[in-house]
Amino acid sequence: MPAKRKTNFDKFLTEQLKAPAIAKEYAKARAEIAVIDQLVRALDDARIDLGLSKAELARRIASKPEVVRRLFTSDDPNPTLETVVKVAAALGYRLELVRAERKRPVSKRRAA
Repeated sequence: MPAKRKTNFDKFLTEQLKAPAIAKEYAKARAEIAVIDQLVRALDDARIDLGLSKAELARRIASKPEVVRRLFTSDDPNPTLETVVKVAAALGYRLELVRAERKRPVSKRRAA
C-alpha cells in the first residue's frame, strides 16, 4: 500500500503536536472519540446480530430513520447520550459506568 501523501493540514498538525500541552489535549480528545466510536460500533454489531434494520431500530426509539442511519454510517457520529441510551435499550442492552483504572494511586493525605 503506497504511503499517504501529507496534506497541509497534516503538516500543520504535526507542528502543533510538538507542543506538549497541545499534544496532551489532542491525545485526550482522540481517546474520547475512540471510546464513542467503539460504543457505536458495538451497538451496530448488536443490531446486526438481532437482524434488525436501521429503519426498524429508528421506529423502536421513536426517531427518524436518518438519525439511526447517520449514527451507524458517519465517520464522526457524535451521538447524544440520550440517543445512545435509547438505542441500547431498544437492542436489549443497558449502559454501565465502570471506573477506569488509574495509572497512579491517588494520595489520601489529609490536611492536619
